[in-house]
Amino acid sequence: MSKMGELAATIEELRSAAAAINDAANWLAEAFGAKEPAEKAPPAEPALTLEEVRAVLADKSRAGHTAEIRSLLQKYGADRLSKVDPARYGELLDDVEGLTDAT
Repeated sequence: MSKMGELAATIEELRSAAAAINDAANWLAEAFGAKEPAEKAPPAEPALTLEEVRAVLADKSRAGHTAEIRSLLQKYGADRLSKVDPARYGELLDDVEGLTDAT
């Protein structure tokens, strides 16, 4: 038998074995009342981008919170937004949203 013929035979055996395993799993699920796998968790929120965070910080800065924003950046170990760890953008925005309008 040629190499291609052997490969084709092996592939067919694998497919037969997979079908047999699937049939056995289905039978067990029916026989013992197993539920279908739980639905997948909802997708995570998309990651915030530097531009999105910058826009929020710019709005707050124009509203008179420049000093507070600088303090928050230092809290996150940075002297400017581009040096803040992107994984912490959400936390930073939470802090920024807590700033009240300057009077």
